Amino acid sequence: MWAIAFACAVSFMGIGLVDPILPAISRELGATPSETMLLFTSYLFITGIAMFFTSWVSSRIGVKRTLIAGLVLVVVFAALAGAAGSVDAIIGFRAGWGLGNALFISTALAAIVGAAAGGARQAVVLYEAALGIGLATGPLIGGALGSVSWRGPFFGTAALMAIALIAILALLRSPKPAAGATVEPPAKVSLLASFRALRNPALLALSLVALCYNFGFFMLLAYSPYPLEAAAHASGREFGASELGLVFFGWGLALAITSVLVAPVLTRKLGLRPVLFTMLGGLTVCLVLLGVFVDSLPGLVTVVVVSGLLLGVMNTALTEAVMEATDLPRNVASSTYSGVRFMGGAIAPAIAGPLAAALGAPVPYFVGAAAVVLAIVALLVGGRHLAHIGRPHETATEEAAAITAGDA
Repeated sequence: MWAIAFACAVSFMGIGLVDPILPAISRELGATPSETMLLFTSYLFITGIAMFFTSWVSSRIGVKRTLIAGLVLVVVFAALAGAAGSVDAIIGFRAGWGLGNALFISTALAAIVGAAAGGARQAVVLYEAALGIGLATGPLIGGALGSVSWRGPFFGTAALMAIALIAILALLRSPKPAAGATVEPPAKVSLLASFRALRNPALLALSLVALCYNFGFFMLLAYSPYPLEAAAHASGREFGASELGLVFFGWGLALAITSVLVAPVLTRKLGLRPVLFTMLGGLTVCLVLLGVFVDSLPGLVTVVVVSGLLLGVMNTALTEAVMEATDLPRNVASSTYSGVRFMGGAIAPAIAGPLAAALGAPVPYFVGAAAVVLAIVALLVGGRHLAHIGRPHETATEEAAAITAGDA
């Protein structure tokens, strides 16, 4: 259980790990901001595509083999990215990294609960803690290692994941059946199950909300290092990988705290849909303010960190809504929603650079705000299919799946 939890923390570090080193990669490899932001696009695009098929894979080869396959891919491609000599090569290796991460995070919760000796609730708490640690420390570690070399975060991730892989190989065992009992093999999932799931109106509506929302999310996450660095230089300050890492550590810590501690309280007191509308409205305001304060370092830092508070609540509430909106198997609904959602994250970094170069530094933020407004519209239009959401979860494990899957 502890081995899987450690691997979970390292896996979630990968989301924000490259943020502080994007400007350094641009300088040292002679790449434009548009090219370096494709490190997010390739990672998220392949992760999203793979998410549509991970439930099919794990239902055939089992949870442990799926975990191990994902970890091996992350180790190999993170190391290759660190050794790469061009930004194009890193973009390609990040795609392989995304495939491994999709396989791992899609099965991590089931694995950690199955490995727990002290009950599902204790395992779930550990999983949530690992998620929060990973999201918060990813940018911090990326900044610290990136201040030595931009290659450092990639090699550091490969080394940590290799340790996790060895620990899981040595410690994770299949549960033994009770005396006289037989173990039923897991039900096999169709290869097209995730695509067929989009026929469900409620899931389709929430997936569209997630697509537009995640566009705004990654417009903020992937693009912000460049305005932050430019604003710092304009004010005569040095703002390297370490400083960027600290900013996004604050963002990740805020996101982790609200996703685990604040969001469940708000959704129970106010209901899922009111919380979704409120957080989407707040994120729209944050993106507009980032565009307004694009030349102000204090303004950018403040809004980035505050946005983490909103994003944490939004991730949890949206994924809880997905878990409750349909009677589809939860692994199928979750993988379908995650696949569509990651597509929004993949698109945003790909267009942020060209938009800034052609129309000005504030424009990517304004486009991100417009996308979040579309998410609000999609939530309104799909309202009649979502009137029933908000019921309590049946078990602690199912509740944890809703709380954590969105941040994955």
